[in-house]
Amino acid sequence: MLPWVVLGVATSKRTQGLLAAARETGAAVRLVEWREWLADAHALEDRLQQPCRFKIEPPGDDARVHMTLVNIGCKRLGRAPCVPIERGELAHADAWFEGFSVAMHRLGHMLAAMPHVQAVNAPAEILAMTDKLDCQQQLQSRSVPTAPLLGLVRDYEHLVALMNQGDLDRVFLKARYGSSASGVIAFRRNRRGQQQAATTAQLHEDGRLFNVKRMSCYTRHDEVRRVVDLVCAQGAYAEAWLPKPRHGAGHFDLRAVTFGGRVAHRVARLGQRPMTNLHLDSERVDPDRVLAPEDQTALAATAERAASVFPHSNVIGFDLVVRQGQARVLEANAFGDLLPGWLWQGKDTYATAFGDGAMR
Repeated sequence: MLPWVVLGVATSKRTQGLLAAARETGAAVRLVEWREWLADAHALEDRLQQPCRFKIEPPGDDARVHMTLVNIGCKRLGRAPCVPIERGELAHADAWFEGFSVAMHRLGHMLAAMPHVQAVNAPAEILAMTDKLDCQQQLQSRSVPTAPLLGLVRDYEHLVALMNQGDLDRVFLKARYGSSASGVIAFRRNRRGQQQAATTAQLHEDGRLFNVKRMSCYTRHDEVRRVVDLVCAQGAYAEAWLPKPRHGAGHFDLRAVTFGGRVAHRVARLGQRPMTNLHLDSERVDPDRVLAPEDQTALAATAERAASVFPHSNVIGFDLVVRQGQARVLEANAFGDLLPGWLWQGKDTYATAFGDGAMR
């Protein structure tokens, strides 16, 4: 088994889960911290001199790294440096993505000169999946079923105009560079002029937005407009609201993780809110309990078809809505293997990644 080198954050759940699986499987893993690499490129290059597998984990659990990337992005965008943001604050997402792009391009250039290093997920494809709109457009261009896209949204007025154009009363507005339901708004209206924005983005009195682990429902027109405008200012797009199948008192979508292009772990996420992300206290359910055989087939076929769009990425999480024998991809996530304790063939996602069939 080749040794592994991981670029990550030592205190994150992802890194801790991967290191725990390494101890159980006997895999050799060396960790390089994001902050260490950003300060000294040789800190990573020196670890990649021998044949190995290289996994990039997200930098988001390190606040200092987050702001470093934001300010790299600000410089590239011609903006003044940003003051540090508070924990959970939704701000400067477009600048962060610009800085993250610089980091991914640096890694891609470095790996191009190191053919002996096997990247678990290629930096260019990580970047493509982190830009959620670009990702969905790539999937659509390869005939992978997704939610119908309305495209980029500038502000509240633009969102309403797009909904009027499509004769829609319900849409999801999504942060272009967000993750884990951060900056997602489930927006609905009726013919009487009433409207509701359900979101984990909490509006503070000073006008800032914070991502919290509970849903807020805004119904006042001025608050709805303000929340939508703040999310759009950092980059956002809209898509049609796909109805999720019901089970018991809730509804569900599914997370499927592919390894080497093949589906392995899959879990239904059952909840009563518009967003069913597991960190929002949705229930984990075995898909065998909620999916008919034809739906199971559609889930696997669609996830594997979507994985083929990113041929140089071996570990991808897909969120899907599956009903009546058809599956649609809601999102692809290059860091979508965080499913603590959820087993497939007796292994969690990180132990599976160390297996022989995890790489194409």
